[in-house]
Amino acid sequence: MLRKIHSVEDMISLPSPVSISIWWNGGSLLGLLLGVQIITGIFLSMHYTADMISTFSSVVHIIRDVPAGWIFRSIHANGASFFFIMMYLHIGRGLYYQSFITQPHVWSVGVTIFLVSMGTAFLGYVLPWGQMSFWGATVITNLLSAIPYFGPSLVEWVWGGFAINQPTLNRFFSLHFLLPFLIAVLALIHIILLHEKGSTSPLGDVTGLNKISFHPYYTWKDLVGVLMVLFFLLSVALFYPNLLIDPENYINANPMVTPTHIQPEWYFLFAYAILRSIPSKLGGVVALVMSIIFLYFLPLVGMSNFVLSGPFNFLFQVVFWLFVVNFSILSWLGACPIEEPFLNMAGPLTFSYFLLPLLMSLSLVLWPKYVK
Repeated sequence: MLRKIHSVEDMISLPSPVSISIWWNGGSLLGLLLGVQIITGIFLSMHYTADMISTFSSVVHIIRDVPAGWIFRSIHANGASFFFIMMYLHIGRGLYYQSFITQPHVWSVGVTIFLVSMGTAFLGYVLPWGQMSFWGATVITNLLSAIPYFGPSLVEWVWGGFAINQPTLNRFFSLHFLLPFLIAVLALIHIILLHEKGSTSPLGDVTGLNKISFHPYYTWKDLVGVLMVLFFLLSVALFYPNLLIDPENYINANPMVTPTHIQPEWYFLFAYAILRSIPSKLGGVVALVMSIIFLYFLPLVGMSNFVLSGPFNFLFQVVFWLFVVNFSILSWLGACPIEEPFLNMAGPLTFSYFLLPLLMSLSLVLWPKYVK
């Protein structure tokens, strides 16, 4: 029976599986980090200037002159990395425990949040107007030109002209400010859909059996996770503020000087490696888009008659961990120069990136029949 949320009391007393572990903290931690990004972003926008001539100087002004500006900027910049760390862990948990089968609508909204978050992060990466910001925006927006017939016109529309210029910065700043609120709305829909059926568990139990009230058991568990994430985020922001930031972005954007190695932020590197591994520009763009879009099709596995939960499916576990290793190596290759042997390595790994999810789906259906 579906459970509707009518009040805060319904959310507090929500029946939750007794067996869920720390891996189910991801949603609350992502909500926390989204709130941190919105709050720090609002404060930063008060001193940020979306003007090509003074944009870079305004960022320097925030860091050096605005009281506590450096810590707000450091938390915001590193908070994006923490957000994607938790996002990837949350998606990995959903894959491992087949949340895409038991809760397909929740999964689809989650994938949409992931896509919008990637767009928001890309727009934010451009705003400091450093060398990597400018050239990263140049490379990524130029990919739209690969679209037949409409590509060149679409690039000019995104730029607001014939090159990346003031209109580009204006619209990127506006969208980067607004999209987090869209993510918040999608997150609310995500939570409502989740609470209609209830959380899954490592045992795959989504029935009303073996469940306890969400509060106080899981509110305390989530609070521990919140304190840990805040501790690590503040530690990085205070002691290693540049750990996850490209040094090239501390140089003012110069259209006349191309960086030796253009690369996006670390959380986009797997997709960047896939893009570079395909010689055809259009083929690379299609593969880049499909590297995320394929997540929408995973719930189709649930159409099969019988699926054995991942923790009890040996074949699925083998394929899943191969996919994790494949993803990690692709991320490393995305940070490597565009030369051999890295290009030769990226090709087979790109192929396996799309093959392994298919094998995961097949293992969920075929392994139960084999063990019978």
